[in-house]
Amino acid sequence: MRKFRIIPIAIFSLVSVFGLKSCTDDILQEETRGVFTPEFFTTELGVQGGLTYLYQNMRNVFGFAYYLNLTETGTDEYVAAQSANNNFFDLDLAGQGNLSSESGFSVSVVWGNSFPAINTASGIIENAEAVGLDNSLIGEARFFRAFNYFLLVQNYGGVPLDLGSGELAFNSSAVRTSTRNTVPEVYTKAILPDLERAVADLPDNPRLTGAVTKNVARLFLSKAYLTYAWWLENPNNIPTYPEAPRTDPDGNDPSYYYQRAYDLAVEGIENPGPYRLLDCFYDVHVATNDRHAEMMLYADRTEESQLYNGADLGYSGPEGSANTAVWMVTSNYTTISVDGVAAVQREAAQSYGRPWTRMAPPIGVLTETFAEKELDSRYDATFVTSYRGNWDKGGSPEPTLTAANGMEIAPGDAVISFLDEHNDNVVYVNGANIGGGELPGRSDYVINPDEINRRFYPGLWKLGTYRTDNGGGLGSPNGALTRPFPIAKYSEFYFLAAEAAVKGATGSYSAYDLINVIRARAGKWCYDNGEQEERIEDNSAAMIAATPDVIDIDFILAERSREYFGEGYRWYDLVRTQKWNELAGSYMIGGNDATDHTPTVTTRNIEPYHYLRPIPRGQLDNLDVSQAEKDTYQNPGYQ
Repeated sequence: MRKFRIIPIAIFSLVSVFGLKSCTDDILQEETRGVFTPEFFTTELGVQGGLTYLYQNMRNVFGFAYYLNLTETGTDEYVAAQSANNNFFDLDLAGQGNLSSESGFSVSVVWGNSFPAINTASGIIENAEAVGLDNSLIGEARFFRAFNYFLLVQNYGGVPLDLGSGELAFNSSAVRTSTRNTVPEVYTKAILPDLERAVADLPDNPRLTGAVTKNVARLFLSKAYLTYAWWLENPNNIPTYPEAPRTDPDGNDPSYYYQRAYDLAVEGIENPGPYRLLDCFYDVHVATNDRHAEMMLYADRTEESQLYNGADLGYSGPEGSANTAVWMVTSNYTTISVDGVAAVQREAAQSYGRPWTRMAPPIGVLTETFAEKELDSRYDATFVTSYRGNWDKGGSPEPTLTAANGMEIAPGDAVISFLDEHNDNVVYVNGANIGGGELPGRSDYVINPDEINRRFYPGLWKLGTYRTDNGGGLGSPNGALTRPFPIAKYSEFYFLAAEAAVKGATGSYSAYDLINVIRARAGKWCYDNGEQEERIEDNSAAMIAATPDVIDIDFILAERSREYFGEGYRWYDLVRTQKWNELAGSYMIGGNDATDHTPTVTTRNIEPYHYLRPIPRGQLDNLDVSQAEKDTYQNPGYQ
């Protein structure tokens, strides 16, 4: 089976108030090279072009730097870092910004990209019969229509099903009015029916590498059932919009949907198709192993062609379809200096890349979420815990440098490391010009895990830069990443079934059984990323022994964070379970200066209305309705 490659198509499929660019607050000034019309979809070329667009469009969201901000900043996984601007302060809700319809790139990325994809999918579905389209291809279109509506409803609440030509109908005319449907209507008319049909019609194996399958649809249907069940239950009385009773139009209660979520997830586990859990967590994220059997859905990129990559391979900005998300969570390690030499330089390698220092993990991530670092391999295979010298690749001739305690280090040795646990013997000496401390007998400078700050902190290794064309040097660390950005993994079936079981669903496996499959895998080491050496070790039994007998939702959420940290899951998880304020209402971290290792507590102002994002200003400005109607269209609490 040949490798699936997504061909960029510069076509907007919806000429209406919904066709907003994802990275601007302005109304779209269309510069289309073509338009998807009903006639276009009656040809085989049109259908194939439309399907390709649906895959390509994922790159405008997943890997987009400000989407990671939308889904991570303001949670217990990330806070605003030293170089943050208002895009990040607004989402952090910590008093330095103001989340509103004008909060820029982050609040518009989902809105601006989902509706064109929805309309394209509707065009394919409506016109498929004319070209004799196989049901499996129609199933792909149905999947993407549901996938994008699911994104929208989680972010904004109820959204329009009628884009100008009727509910779920393809629209090709300019429309400057809009009516939002309720959350139950979006689920029961669009998301659930489309995904149910997709499960029935999609094949077990992908038609091309990276294409959606029956089990991909199962995963998202299970997640939609689970999310809708939580919405119906509404344990903390979070408001919704447009206002609607928390009742299901078909008369089903939350327990019905929790059970459906469980059943679908178990079905996915027992009918894996081409997917499986990899043996080691490290293998899930090491860049040399991308596009593996655990990765079910991803926004693909390539270093083989700048055209097909959709972003510059040499020097990119954090916009458009470029994969630059990890830049935002990378501290500026390039200021590390030893003996007057820039000891750690930008390199197109997984631990390095381009440092923008916009988002930092709070101290609780290192001390609570990943408290167990010796048995559990996930901390080591998530973060950059040691920055190693690469000055030789940058052309500096020094064979060694004098580092901590007057000891020599060579290229490849650790220059500065984050300790697994607090050590009282650390003496901070501003080592490496990055606030490092010394420990007797160590040549690398060190920082305690409970003394990180907004200026210097562990980078996100799992999503890091990777290129094969470095030629033994630093390569092109400022170009957009050419790795696929993960969207869905086979492992999530276990989490979805476990969460549904915690909420009362029953079946062959308990939440304890399901979570321990994940924890057992986490105990298997095949490589020590921090020490950069092979480590063959199986701590599965110890990991299982440490699992509490009774699994609750807090434990599920903690495990989800350990498994999917920094991948864009967290805000959705906290909002779905209505645990956002409880788990992320405050955080601790040091200051903006690299030498500031004194933790301070920051309190967030998370209000119930924040559980929905604001409708972007560009959408409101483009509506040809009265100001009162625009105000009604906006989610309450926002301007």
